[in-house]
Amino acid sequence: MKAVRIARYGGPDVLLHEDIPVPEPAPDEALVRLRHSGINFMDVHTRQGKYEGSRTYPVRLPTTLGIEGAGEVVALGQDVRDLRVGDRVAYCLHWGSYADYATVPAWKLAPVPDALPLDQGAAAMFHGLTAHYLAHDLGRAGPGVSWLVHAASGGIGQLLVQMGAQLGVTVYATTSTPAKAAVARARGATEAVPYEGFAEAVREMTSGRGVDVVFDPVGRPTLRESLRVARRQGLVVNFGAVGGAVRDLDPIELGEAGSLFLTRPRLADHLPDATTVRRRAADVFRALLDGTLSIEIASRHTMEDVAVAHEELESRRAVGKLILDLH
Repeated sequence: MKAVRIARYGGPDVLLHEDIPVPEPAPDEALVRLRHSGINFMDVHTRQGKYEGSRTYPVRLPTTLGIEGAGEVVALGQDVRDLRVGDRVAYCLHWGSYADYATVPAWKLAPVPDALPLDQGAAAMFHGLTAHYLAHDLGRAGPGVSWLVHAASGGIGQLLVQMGAQLGVTVYATTSTPAKAAVARARGATEAVPYEGFAEAVREMTSGRGVDVVFDPVGRPTLRESLRVARRQGLVVNFGAVGGAVRDLDPIELGEAGSLFLTRPRLADHLPDATTVRRRAADVFRALLDGTLSIEIASRHTMEDVAVAHEELESRRAVGKLILDLH
């Protein structure tokens, strides 16, 4: 089978196009014939070596890239009882989806409804489940609550804005261009502002109070200003670092900013078992089918041009989800 792999860390030039054997499922795994793979910043960070020492995401070289995919089950390990050959499934947080086939722990697989196209299933898992736990587990969501969502035109950002608006939250957004600001407003943001001066702008829009929760996947360029825009005893959720890691934060800064709470969550800790994976996925899939959530596929790629997709992510040109079409 064809696969896109890495044997060393680096830029897009380290991507290898290889023919490798179709894997055999272990007793607790399923073999999935992949139709689509999501293309994510996490794939870029894997390629760059940012997870080399991670305990949460212990990927090791050499590896097939891709942490999100959708397709059909074609074989089952001997201990798998809750799946059948032919089932339409999607998953995330398991490496190997830039390939024709992948073996995946059965507990990570979520059923995809027949009415939902598999490319939407692939697009919805990593971003959708991330937005789901951020909104429902951390977001204190409800009428009267206010959020600031950074990178609001990105894949997770668009979903967070939609979920927040549907839950009655007043959502403010930051984006890098007027066109991206229009996307955030169309998804339900009350207002979208540029990154430059965003703390003052949002403080002014909230009559000096600040917001209840800040969702910050950017990191170094925005995090300290995110502390300024949170209300007293507010929550700052740093769930990514696409702009670079913050390595010099003194906890006293949280006190000076108003006794804030700062958390750095990871999706894996919010997907501990099959029940949670399938509950979150079912919520997202149901919302996609009834139209209360929408995922824009920004661009489609093949294995041959996956390097182009990585460059598109790294340059932050993408507005929405990038998809790798396989079979």
